[in-house]
Amino acid sequence: MTMIIGESTTNDADYKTKVKELCQSLLDDPALKEVFESIDKFMEDDDAKELFSKMQSKGESLQMKQQSGMELTAGEVEEYNKVRDEMMENSVAGAFVGAQESIQSIHQVIGKSISLVFENGRVPTEEEFDSCLLYTSDAADEEDSVDLGGRRII
Repeated sequence: MTMIIGESTTNDADYKTKVKELCQSLLDDPALKEVFESIDKFMEDDDAKELFSKMQSKGESLQMKQQSGMELTAGEVEEYNKVRDEMMENSVAGAFVGAQESIQSIHQVIGKSISLVFENGRVPTEEEFDSCLLYTSDAADEEDSVDLGGRRII
């Protein structure tokens, strides 16, 4: 069978339907509804956005310095932590960071699970699903680095 580029098949429509069902189940999840509400509240709160932007700018500056091979001083890390703590004291900004982490974790689990299907040609086992969850949990628990609101400086 010859297929023209851009031409869809019944199989493509089936995949699209399944992906739409997955997307809808994510949107219907009560916990994710809270995550999206946290994001919406953040987007409406100028103070929270300013605090987050300040923390993010400080973190990016430190990250660039570290990536260029320069060592961070204890004072720089302390200053960053001070800015981050100030931002996290704002309940809207803190909830936004938590929402970002939740979305990132879900995204990683879904991506890793789908990758396992392509790698193994089968549905991942319970152990493989559990390892996807552990992978994202371990990354969040890593303590030997500076947390940059979702990014880490090692």
